[in-house]
Amino acid sequence: MAVSPARRAAYEVVRRVFEQDAYADRALATAAEGLDARDRGLATQIAYGTVQRVRALDHGIETLARRPVAKLDPPVRAALRIGAYQLAYLDGIARHAAVNESVELVRRARLERAVAFTNAVMRRLTVGLRDLLDALPDGPLKLSYPDWVAGVWERDFGHDVGLALMRAQNEPQETVVRLVRGDPPGETTDVPGAYRVERVDEQALAEGRIWPQSRGSQLAGITVGALPGERTLDLCAAPGGKATQLAGEVVAVEKHEGRARELQRNIERLGATNVQVVHADALELPDDLQSFDRALVDAPCSGLGVLNRRPDLRWRAEPLPDLQLGLLRAAAERVRPGGTIVYSVCTLNADESEAVVDASGLEVEDLGAEWPAFKHPTRPEFLLTLPHVHGTSGFFVARLRLLA
Repeated sequence: MAVSPARRAAYEVVRRVFEQDAYADRALATAAEGLDARDRGLATQIAYGTVQRVRALDHGIETLARRPVAKLDPPVRAALRIGAYQLAYLDGIARHAAVNESVELVRRARLERAVAFTNAVMRRLTVGLRDLLDALPDGPLKLSYPDWVAGVWERDFGHDVGLALMRAQNEPQETVVRLVRGDPPGETTDVPGAYRVERVDEQALAEGRIWPQSRGSQLAGITVGALPGERTLDLCAAPGGKATQLAGEVVAVEKHEGRARELQRNIERLGATNVQVVHADALELPDDLQSFDRALVDAPCSGLGVLNRRPDLRWRAEPLPDLQLGLLRAAAERVRPGGTIVYSVCTLNADESEAVVDASGLEVEDLGAEWPAFKHPTRPEFLLTLPHVHGTSGFFVARLRLLA
């Protein structure tokens, strides 16, 4: 029996993510190479959905197979996972195709001894999986999140909002682009320059007329407020979305060589001739980078605000408050007295946002008064975009001023 190209690609992605610690988007780019648009779309849906929902799927498989998932051969485990995802979460998929092709994937892995087992489990999943998962209480098991993420959100936002965040970040995010030049590409939004579109126009992207960037991310760039004639330091600049939003002279710092090259390519594509790339560690900057009017610290973080865009991130996320505070202090050393620093993170975790700003000791400007629609629910001097409220990625943004 043949295995469809989409299911074969999804199977390869799931194996690489969980067996080789690969990033889902990079694994998909390799596995789906050469697929037509329809097969690529289905492969993406199955692969990303399986990675995202793997905790709930494994619970269902273990319950109905009566065998620990960890003890299964890796090809069997991956085949059952993608089959289970189709049965549990996809409508319009032929159940017999999900069952038969999962079995065939195991056979092609030369695990003939496991074929009958896989077939039996898939048939049990066909009958019982949806009801089993639907009956679970709302929480991190049913919604497929690590317990620690659920715990952070309940601590910071309360039980109901925590559940709302988990639900929202299991759904596809809106597609938004920033207009760089030319005609408006789609529907206007509540963030200037941000347009909601059905899909990204690849030609417009290649020509540097648009840049895919969520409203939350664009908001962070806008709040820097860089003006012509000013100098701005962007400490964690790749891939360059925010750096290329900024007016005036911009020094864009990137530590990793490959990402610095990517940053330079993106700057050239977008025609941002005002941006200079510096390949350096933001914590060990060259001595001549001094006296900036403004700085942007879009710091590395756990990414708990972009989990719907990166399906594997919830399983590898790690809070980084010590690094974030170090970067904020490094920026403060390079900004002139009276200058400002915007600190932003694409996470929803007070340990990486409010706590880092509080520990810096810098004066906080009232961004909530400037952008009331996005003001933080408990700290209104900050901004906080919430996926379940604003329909965009989760971003924390603060603007800080150095005393003159």
